[in-house]
Amino acid sequence: MRILVVEDHESVARFIVKGLREESYAVDVVGDGLEAVRAARLAEYDVIVLDVNLPGISGFEVASRLRGHKVGTPILMLTARERVEDRVQGLDAGADDYLVKPFAFAELLARIRALLRRSGPSQATVMRLADLALDPITREVTRGGNRIELTNREYSLLEFLLRNQGRIVTRTSIIEHVWDMHFDSGTNLVDVYVRHLRAKLDETYTPKLIQTVRGVGYVMREE
Repeated sequence: MRILVVEDHESVARFIVKGLREESYAVDVVGDGLEAVRAARLAEYDVIVLDVNLPGISGFEVASRLRGHKVGTPILMLTARERVEDRVQGLDAGADDYLVKPFAFAELLARIRALLRRSGPSQATVMRLADLALDPITREVTRGGNRIELTNREYSLLEFLLRNQGRIVTRTSIIEHVWDMHFDSGTNLVDVYVRHLRAKLDETYTPKLIQTVRGVGYVMREE
């Protein structure tokens, strides 16, 4: 899943980005309110982590403008302000959740997972297809009851494909959700990682689950 982090304090931004990437999320980061509006309108994100106190325009204004532009991406607002009035203002501006600084990173992750479950096509905690199962909480992947060891990027790719099972996803869509804005779209890295997944998930199991749609992309479904 791809997350936009909007935070102008470099140390806080590094802390959040490092932790999210270790959890296999693709992360972009900006430090200005106006830049955040541009980024969220140009690219498709699964969650926006938005600080309130920003240069340019505030996080409240960012949320309000994005909702005005019909950007429905879930927004988790971060702030050092503890007053009820501030939380109400953030939620009224369009935020979906609110987290007061300082916070435990485990809670940030839990709130992001909750927003993804709420906005995703499946409300189930464990995602399944045939005898394949992926638990986003424990990050355990099994096929036919056997545990499958995946790298962080392989896991992210599999989670995106499973969240969209039955739907064709283009290589561009995969890049936008699994890699960050610095990814070189001219490479064949997506196809390489799909081959890695197939070697681990489909080579010794039936039915085959990762299907190629020639000239378009991939779809995850039973063969």
